[in-house]
Amino acid sequence: MNDQELIEECYKTMYQGMIDKDRDTLNSVLDSSFVLVHMTGMHQPKQEFIRAVENGTLNYYSAGHQSITVDVHGDRASLDGRSMVNAAVFGGGPHTWRLRQRIELVKKDDT
Repeated sequence: MNDQELIEECYKTMYQGMIDKDRDTLNSVLDSSFVLVHMTGMHQPKQEFIRAVENGTLNYYSAGHQSITVDVHGDRASLDGRSMVNAAVFGGGPHTWRLRQRIELVKKDDT
């Protein structure tokens, strides 16, 4: 797989980790500097985000990826992903959300 394909797989793996409430997967794909910025503007650092997934504050049920655009520049890349995500968050009921993730990536140790 080339870098672009690996990055797309990483994005999909992140969502699967969210759906599966899989701490190990999320820890492996998210850098310690990761911060999720919710559509409300709330900033959630990596470990706080993972705890919210694990404890059910954020419940992800499925994700259908509509588009994933990757731009690779040496050891850095950017991803713009648009997905339809079925989730129940912060005590609300299940809803399908049109989510957009803009992610900056850095290659470390050929990964």
